[in-house]
Amino acid sequence: MIAAYILIQTGPGKAATVAAALRGLPGVVEAVSLAGPYDVIARAHAPEIDELAQLISSRVQAPGGVRRTMTCPVVHL
Repeated sequence: MIAAYILIQTGPGKAATVAAALRGLPGVVEAVSLAGPYDVIARAHAPEIDELAQLISSRVQAPGGVRRTMTCPVVHL
């Protein structure tokens, strides 16, 4: 299982709407609004890295208001 944190920049006033939309997506475990350079952070799981990439490119980036994402895969050192 691959886990990742996805940092999301949104348009003005869109953080709450984007976070709510992401919470309903399969594979997204959590999505909350933030204060700082990123507006939303989401935690996602997928069986393989390719499925995680598909989730992010086709679903996480889809809601109106998403400007940019940065994916941070979790590694266990």
